[in-house]
Order: sequence, then structure tokens, then C-alpha cells
Amino acid sequence: MNKSELVAQIAAKSDTSKVNASAMVEAMVEIVGDSLKAGESVQISGFGAFKVTDRAARMGRNPKTGESIQIKASRSPSFKAGKGLKDKVNS
Repeated sequence: MNKSELVAQIAAKSDTSKVNASAMVEAMVEIVGDSLKAGESVQISGFGAFKVTDRAARMGRNPKTGESIQIKASRSPSFKAGKGLKDKVNS
């Protein structure tokens, strides 16, 4: 499912226009991104939790040349599915 298919299904389920549904999806993505950028986690009961994990600096290897390179530390978003979502997938 891509973003436009998600917007269409949200519009159908919530009996609203695709324009409104698209605005809701955009707002959710922006709010989650802003919260993660600020270092906060976002928990949606029955769905899951978004959080930021820190990745330490490490040595890597360029696969083309075999040369060792230093990979700098970074922050990465992660998602952990909640019980409700896991149950729905496994039923």
C-alpha cells in the first residue's frame, strides 16, 4: 500500500474527502517526525511506538574498493509494533 492508497482508504472509512484525509496523513507524518527530532517517543495504543535510537560511530568497508572508512554516529528512527497490531497480523 502506498500513500495515495492509504489516503483513499482513510477517506472511505471516515466518510471524508480525499483532500481532508491527505491533510490528516500529512499532519500525522509531520507531528511524528517533529516529535522524534525533539527526542520524544510517540506511542499509539494498540498500534505501536516510534522512537529514536542512537547508532555509535563505527568502522565500515567500501564494498567497491575494500577501503576501510569511518562511519559517523547517527540517530535512527525505529518502530516497535504493539500487541494489537501483532495480534491482527497473526490472526
